[in-house]
Amino acid sequence: MSSELAIKVENLSKCYHIYDKPRDRLLQMFARGSKQFYREFWAVRELSFEIKKGETVGIVGRNGSGKSTLLQMICSTLNPTAGRIITNGRIAALLELGSGFNPEFTGRENVYLNAQVLGLSKEETDDRFGDILAFAEIGEFIEQPVKTYSSGMMVRLAFAVQAMVDPEILIVDEALAVGDEKFQRKCFARLEELKSKGTSILFVSHSGPQVIELCDRALLMERGELIMVSSPQHVIRSYQRLIYAPESEQSLLLEELANSQVKSTAVAEVGSTEQVVPGESVDSYDPGLTPETTTCYPELGARIDAIEIQDADGNVLNVITPMQRYRIVMTGVLTAVFDRIYFGIHFRSISGAVISGQRYPEEGCYIENPEKGKKFRVDFWFDMNLFPGSYFIGGGVWSPIDGVCAHRIMDASMFRVQSKGVLNSFGYCDLVAAPAEFRMD
Repeated sequence: MSSELAIKVENLSKCYHIYDKPRDRLLQMFARGSKQFYREFWAVRELSFEIKKGETVGIVGRNGSGKSTLLQMICSTLNPTAGRIITNGRIAALLELGSGFNPEFTGRENVYLNAQVLGLSKEETDDRFGDILAFAEIGEFIEQPVKTYSSGMMVRLAFAVQAMVDPEILIVDEALAVGDEKFQRKCFARLEELKSKGTSILFVSHSGPQVIELCDRALLMERGELIMVSSPQHVIRSYQRLIYAPESEQSLLLEELANSQVKSTAVAEVGSTEQVVPGESVDSYDPGLTPETTTCYPELGARIDAIEIQDADGNVLNVITPMQRYRIVMTGVLTAVFDRIYFGIHFRSISGAVISGQRYPEEGCYIENPEKGKKFRVDFWFDMNLFPGSYFIGGGVWSPIDGVCAHRIMDASMFRVQSKGVLNSFGYCDLVAAPAEFRMD
């Protein structure tokens, strides 16, 4: 294997034998292969991919798609049926809540036990113990049996052990969803630090924004097969299309995704090179500013006809001036009967990160018993305190009772924020109230 690779997976498969009755196991033993008393279930089938050193790769897919099985085989806690895995470097893994912990041992004892499994000597663990304890923030509970820990305490200690031993390969399987927002931010900061040091990270999450923000590439899995390897933006869009598609259309959608050209490992985001020259002035509408990444979800009771930016006079535009107020107008029609619905839109950056959004009515409120066949129009007002660049708008209609996404469009429209004078701040949004002040005494 190339020295530039951290993980290489070749034709990897895992098959389980499913017995309908307990006695069938015994019968299979005596049959000695002459007869089969089980059904085969392929949790993973013929997966092949490579992960470079220092690369962060997200894995997404619905429950039962084989993500956890794949990670267990990479960590050598599960043997593959066929294929092989080659790894280069020490692997630390946070697979399941409390996995690897002895519930009867104290937190301290489990730290030393896990560190030893990872190949650290007692002296090396002694040097890191203070950092592990500080990161976990469980205080005196470190001396209590792990079986007395809450789920939050468990995951904090587990992540602290795995992340503070400086692994060459770190695998995280959705465990961070247990922690609160403060701890999650702390974990992602640590992941960024490990990434900067050259650690390869395999990250499983159902959170699209987390995958887009953290990962360099992403894999989409379904029914044990690798459907797509591409940029996080493309994979997340495909994954969302899949989970919202009616069951009758999922097979065709999977075939479309598997055969699409998006399967390449590096697909440039269309429009990502869109740049604004400082001081450039253009008209308020650019006909060439049209996204090619628009993704329409199935119409399950509603149809969105348009999502567009308008000024106060109702003029449609896509080139705007920062620090001005505009409205985002969503229009369409309801094609089914719902007890309650609500609307929402969001802004995304070129990388796919959600910058802001708004729903109507406000959180906890809904439009009651809307009439089928009626057209709708929702005006969302925003102060566009965005920095110069290109952005995308999407939106949808939801029913909270049935959990139905009646209709949704990702990247329905694209707009550009013009440059306006000298910038003394940075990021996505301009929150600066006045120029900074400086003095020396």
